[in-house]
Amino acid sequence: MKKSDILFLLFVVALFLPFFVSDAIYEWYKSFNAAHGMVMSFIKFGILSTLGEMIGLRISTGVYYNRTFGIIPRIVVWGLLGMGINMAMIIFSKGTPMFLEYMGMEHASTLMNGDFCFAKFLVALAISVAMNSIFAPVFMTLHKITDTHIGNCGGSVKALVTPIPMTRIFTGLNWAVLWSFVFKKTIPLFWYPAHTITFLLPPDMRVLFAAFLGIVLGVLLAVAARKK
Repeated sequence: MKKSDILFLLFVVALFLPFFVSDAIYEWYKSFNAAHGMVMSFIKFGILSTLGEMIGLRISTGVYYNRTFGIIPRIVVWGLLGMGINMAMIIFSKGTPMFLEYMGMEHASTLMNGDFCFAKFLVALAISVAMNSIFAPVFMTLHKITDTHIGNCGGSVKALVTPIPMTRIFTGLNWAVLWSFVFKKTIPLFWYPAHTITFLLPPDMRVLFAAFLGIVLGVLLAVAARKK
């Protein structure tokens, strides 16, 4: 194990250890999360998804950070994207059961507030499929655009205030990889089941679990970056 791997591991341990050794910190987290859900979404995704991308960079290049990576702009962008993910989770977790009821499945909404059963699993699966089929492709494309923009700005914080050349970046994306791997494989094979588990969790745990999945996303993006 390289020195950089040890330092990265120690940083991650130091980041999460207080929540396991201090009841006061954990209780503060739960109360703040309940009162300021969107703020916590920004923080959770900003930190965890950026860590995921650092792991992905380590897989693809052998280092956790380079000159064009841009930790600060990535944290900010991921924070904003995380707020969008939280919004999407609220919309689809409420709207999909209502649609299922409209289509004839009785009590779909109340099932999500009850104990685990097969019917609840089916509703959670439907929520995940709806969200990942409708929202995820747009989200993943937007993320790739902002990721490219940060790289084009050399990882500088000026990426946050420089207008994004949407047309140039959008038309220059590797759509073959986006479709054949990111959309066609990761969405049905990973994100459908992963977010089914997400929606089976208590509401106050869903965004945190989704943010942890951002670490997995960083690894998947590293795999996608290696594909030609």
